Amino acid sequence: MSTSDRLAPVLDRIDTDLDASLNRLFELLRIPSISTDPAFADDCQAAADWLVADLATLGVPAAKRQTPGHPMVVGRIDGPAGSPHILFYGHYDVQPVDPLDLWDNDPFDPQIQDSPKGKVLRGRGTSDDKGQLMTFVEACRAWKSVHGSFPCTITFFFEGEEESGSPSLVPFLQEHKEELDCDIALICDTGLFDDNTPAITTMLRGLLGEELTITGPDKDLHSGMFGGPAINPIRVLARILAGLHDDQGRVTLPGFYDGVPELTAEQRDAWQRLGFDAEAFLGAVGLNTPAGELGRSALEMIWSRPTCEINGIGGGYQGDGFKTVLPSKASAKVSFRLVGTQDPLAIRDAFRAYVKD
Repeated sequence: MSTSDRLAPVLDRIDTDLDASLNRLFELLRIPSISTDPAFADDCQAAADWLVADLATLGVPAAKRQTPGHPMVVGRIDGPAGSPHILFYGHYDVQPVDPLDLWDNDPFDPQIQDSPKGKVLRGRGTSDDKGQLMTFVEACRAWKSVHGSFPCTITFFFEGEEESGSPSLVPFLQEHKEELDCDIALICDTGLFDDNTPAITTMLRGLLGEELTITGPDKDLHSGMFGGPAINPIRVLARILAGLHDDQGRVTLPGFYDGVPELTAEQRDAWQRLGFDAEAFLGAVGLNTPAGELGRSALEMIWSRPTCEINGIGGGYQGDGFKTVLPSKASAKVSFRLVGTQDPLAIRDAFRAYVKD
């Protein structure tokens, strides 16, 4: 039987069982497994337990493996002798949901809604990464339901810290290297190029995150009494953050672009032929003017250029009305998307030296 002949009934089974698949996905989506907030540690444990139980319904022996952070879920099912070994990676943790007032519904009450593109599923984790994770699991479920067994050896490897930097991932991989060794590893945490054009993602930008706090006076001060002679940490912080980019949109840290490769002529030509619509891309989120590095296309900036972004700022009174104080502290979260052979440790050193200077 050809591959296409074996695949067709599996796709039919997926369509037939769609409602049941959605119900299982909804159960997982309702678990508020926010990894970065310690208040949700028990929910991360619950999500891992749910995945262990769900894999068991496929006949996949799985276990929750504790780490210094949130647990890993590892399950393996052996295929025919001599068949390849595929490892599928996904993550069950999600980003925080703040600010809640921007949500139309409870973020952990997933719903199918109408959109300009048709029916969509909305809720935290639907597209990063519980939806993709369960797509793979449900595909395996359908295959086994039709054919009775799996065509190859499959390891299911789900982590719970991807949204908080994966601090336990590398040590876990090193400790269990032999168990997780495979012929090919698949990750389903990316996207299509458009609704009709699939994409195989072979590389992702790396990530470096830093948080800085500027402390001025040892307590908040009345601006009528101290405004002027007392340093304002927010003003210091604003100057630091503003200086991270020049007027051309380039990052100013010394050595930041070391190891950043330029596109080949073939790559640039291939990307241009995709017909990426930058105006539509920005317009979909209420923007109309490209930012970033001058002279670089939007697609080039997304796919091949490094970035420095300010992800959060805190300091002073932020409630309704005014509280005219000079705050004691101001803080910011800054992240860098890295490409090529950029050295994250060198960039961290350069950033910290810049802040101190």
